[in-house]
Amino acid sequence: MTLRFAATLLALGLLMPAAATVAPAQTAAVPAARPVAWKTGAEANAIERRIDALLGKMTLEEKVGQLHLSGRGDGFDIGQVKAGRMGGVMNFVVPAEVLAVQKALRESRLKIPLIIGLDAVHGFSTYFPLPLGQASTWNPALIEEAAYWTGREASAAGINWTFAPMVDMSRDPRWGRVLEGAGEDVHLASVVAAARTRGYQRGGVATSVKHFVGYGAGEAGRDYNSTWIPTSQLFDLHLPPFKASFDAGSMTAMAAFNALNGIPATANRAMLTDLLRGQWGFRGFVTSDFGSITELRLHGIARDDAEAARKALLAGIDMDMMGDVYHKHLAAEVKAGRVPVKALDEAVRRVLRVKFHLGLFDRPDVDPAAAPSLMQTEGARQVALQAAREGAMLLKNAGGVLPIGASVKSVAVIGAMARPEDERVWTDPAGLGRRVVQGLPEALKERLPADVAVTYEPAFTKACGTEFADKEAAIRAAAASDLIVAMLGEDCEFMGEGASRTKLDLPGVQQPLLEALVATGKPVVLVLATGRPLVLTWADAHVAAILQTFHGGTEGRTAIADILTGKINPSGRVPMSFPRSVGQIPVYYDHLPTGRPQKIRQRYESIFMDEANEPLYPFGHGLSYTTFTYANARVSRPSMALDGSVEVSVDVTNAGSREGQEVVQLYIRQPVASRSRPVRELKAFDKPMLRPGETRTMRFRLEARHLGAHDDAGRYVVEPGLIEIYLGGSSQTSVMTQVTLTKS
Repeated sequence: MTLRFAATLLALGLLMPAAATVAPAQTAAVPAARPVAWKTGAEANAIERRIDALLGKMTLEEKVGQLHLSGRGDGFDIGQVKAGRMGGVMNFVVPAEVLAVQKALRESRLKIPLIIGLDAVHGFSTYFPLPLGQASTWNPALIEEAAYWTGREASAAGINWTFAPMVDMSRDPRWGRVLEGAGEDVHLASVVAAARTRGYQRGGVATSVKHFVGYGAGEAGRDYNSTWIPTSQLFDLHLPPFKASFDAGSMTAMAAFNALNGIPATANRAMLTDLLRGQWGFRGFVTSDFGSITELRLHGIARDDAEAARKALLAGIDMDMMGDVYHKHLAAEVKAGRVPVKALDEAVRRVLRVKFHLGLFDRPDVDPAAAPSLMQTEGARQVALQAAREGAMLLKNAGGVLPIGASVKSVAVIGAMARPEDERVWTDPAGLGRRVVQGLPEALKERLPADVAVTYEPAFTKACGTEFADKEAAIRAAAASDLIVAMLGEDCEFMGEGASRTKLDLPGVQQPLLEALVATGKPVVLVLATGRPLVLTWADAHVAAILQTFHGGTEGRTAIADILTGKINPSGRVPMSFPRSVGQIPVYYDHLPTGRPQKIRQRYESIFMDEANEPLYPFGHGLSYTTFTYANARVSRPSMALDGSVEVSVDVTNAGSREGQEVVQLYIRQPVASRSRPVRELKAFDKPMLRPGETRTMRFRLEARHLGAHDDAGRYVVEPGLIEIYLGGSSQTSVMTQVTLTKS
């Protein structure tokens, strides 16, 4: 990382001042990244002419080959690469193996380069917080930098395509893949989608925004399940993050596994062709998800793989991921006249277009000797540390138990997750090395005074917390300490794809341990590393403090220690509401009003008999070691036309005794319209750093064109009327001003 780049990060708030100096040797070892983006003008026109010429030379089998995506493993046939019968490969992470595939490609007749893909979801060699944890930072510039370094490391290993960002909206934490998204709010999710897209592609890899569309709304939170989404909600909630990614330059998309309103996404022409290409003008290609074309048989809309191949291609799926369906059947479908040659050529054109715009025809092969020195550079690690710091959410801090005070002379760190042997990650870049993750006990020892004793007991056999190793030893260590830090959560099989849960408590035997620790009578600080919001009702009532992370990555435990000891003031905010019980789900802040709203919690109001309506921790919530106050909310004028805008201002004061970052959030509500509108909608946010006693006027530009909603036909409508504007530190803020929308 150059000193100039470090200065840029400082200006963006991505680094602390002490991190700006980097050893010259490390600086010299990091060459410039190779950003990728859509070409324009004459250059784009020249690419289309090159595609025309190339298509004219290709055989039917070579055309079908461009739509065939296969991956590393026992079934991989490198002979298909040599024969020009494969357009892309995936899951190759070792540079020497990537190079072998690239060399095999040189033996093909036309030598059309491969697109080389990987699930670089939140890191490659350096790991950043899970995407949900990055969203918790509410810092788009920092999120973009995390994607940049992920793309840069992957590109150095020969990868040129990532299956990210995932932008599926979900209000159901039972679904295990919420960890890959940005939470419950469409505005935050759209901002994050654009930031991650820019970052990845600036780092040298094309993005594949996924999963198009509705995958996150599976019934009961069960993975791969059907989704039923009204048109208005589809356009208001589920589609905007995709549009934001495409507007930011995403070059490919991935279709979803699920059926949307009865039509499997892999064969949904209305979405893939009419909307994506027709209305939005998307120029890139669409890949299926893993094996999802052959799954059209199981969805009940294809009799065999040949029919599945035909329906998928005609719907708009250009590339078949790990299905072998196009490879085996598509040529025959074309020869039989069931798939027009023009449809095949257009799919091939889209694949070739992306390859040309990526510069793959001119890009040199990967250099395995150079790759290791480009992994876990100082620049990447500093961004990983800052992302882990800013993504940690202080949910509770009774009596100011945190940061750890001078009266504490002994700390017991409990839980195998505090010192993991291996973090759950998507890839294992063999041969490139990965820095040993610093354990929480060691990180605390480095930061606490020398006279503070830090002991550690894993309690469990592994980080999953499914069985005890020595429960009694953990309880004895806890009872002998002044403060207990219990690091618990989800790991192993409890999170990610295919990990839907009906219970959202701590997995395994972690809850009994937590209760035993509380029973010692010593204050307990619960540090969580999970892949989703859990039900923390018992913990909230019994532990002294709760620090929530969504798996912080390479520097995660270092960042936790920084926060626990007060070196860093926590600034993460909740991107997805924490339910009080599973029975509340779905629970989210921007719900519609009802005709019988909760007023005094009596029967025949819209309430639960046995639980509160509100989440345990609402969207936007997060505590700090200082306090912030809001005053003088105002607009630049009382009304604006439907094509106009106003400036919204509020004075934010750091009323505490230490510096801190506040996430200033702006919500709107239109109380009267032609259809019910949400009780709150996030429209803007910012994250200033304020000194003790400092007051800053925060200003937001609110445009009328962003205050509308879609009707049942998918038409976007902005209506005249009163707009309430709420400003504060969470979705439950009460500081308000207002503006009136007028026709002229």
